[in-house]
Amino acid sequence: MSFILTFLGKGGTGKTTVAIAAAKQLAGLGDRVLLVSSDPSPVFSSILGVETTIEPQQIGANLTVVQLKATALLEKSWEDVKELEAKYLRSPTLKNVYGQELGILPGMDHALALNALREYDQSGKYDAIVYDGDGDLATLRMLGTPDILSWYIRRFRQIFADSDIGKAISPFIQPVTSAILNVSWTADNFAQEPTNEANEMLSEGKKAVSDPSRVAAYLVTTDNEQAIATAKYLWGGAQQIGLTVGGIILNQGKVTEKITEEFSHLSVTALPEQKDDDWQPLRDSLPNFKQAASAPKPITIDTSKRQVKVFLPGFDKKQVKLTQYGPELTIEAGDQRRNIFLPAPLTGQSVKGAKFQDGYLIISL
Repeated sequence: MSFILTFLGKGGTGKTTVAIAAAKQLAGLGDRVLLVSSDPSPVFSSILGVETTIEPQQIGANLTVVQLKATALLEKSWEDVKELEAKYLRSPTLKNVYGQELGILPGMDHALALNALREYDQSGKYDAIVYDGDGDLATLRMLGTPDILSWYIRRFRQIFADSDIGKAISPFIQPVTSAILNVSWTADNFAQEPTNEANEMLSEGKKAVSDPSRVAAYLVTTDNEQAIATAKYLWGGAQQIGLTVGGIILNQGKVTEKITEEFSHLSVTALPEQKDDDWQPLRDSLPNFKQAASAPKPITIDTSKRQVKVFLPGFDKKQVKLTQYGPELTIEAGDQRRNIFLPAPLTGQSVKGAKFQDGYLIISL
């Protein structure tokens, strides 16, 4: 498994430059590093100073780079879909549809990028993966996909099983699946078997995102007020998907009292201006990215105190909405919702109170 590192911030703050410097730093420390760019334009290659391709290529000691292109990823993923269909259906129907024909729908590129990161991670070839994405809310939603999809599967699978239509067709599931599929499912396992593999994949993704030793983000900003405001907003948004923000990188600016106050829970690292193609000063100035675990955790559940603490920096109590439906808590902030499934000792307990203090939403059950 790899350590996956990404950067968040306003466009134009130098996230790509920082990502390249971080990849070079980690490679210099002996890690086998894969630098991944989601930008299909020539800009990434221009900054890196190397012509990149859609296939991983080694450009230095311990350093490999790849430039993602959604069309190529879609072709590969479509072949995987057809193999899966052929595995289950007796008469596959997608064999005459080719990946080269498919267009990219909105949001599809982020889903394909996430799957590519998963495959690179599982390959065992890399100790660290540095992902240079958009670094905005879309990146956060991409990384939060495993949690959101697992919630949809968990909720709607049971709703379907309990519905009138689910009960009506249950006697026919076994004979129909036997006739159409290469497997025979009963009503008891029909809602589970097809999703077991997906659930396992999503579970692993959720665990990785919530573990700062596996996935971490760092904020990149300048001393511009809009850039600082965007970084704070994305910091709070990262907590909504359970992603740990390890620190803030101030690009081409001086650490002031205002900046340290704005990001009081994080360490601030100032970077010098890059001159020519000399990456060494940037590499030497970067923090130890694997120390992200020392940053505040997005969520802490204390069953003995019957308390849930959610870290939501950048928001105030007027911007946070807390609701409870059944065994889950739903928190809305930063145009995102997070569903918190309570552990067994707290399952079924109603919210008795909540307060917003020092960036934390503290919920009592």
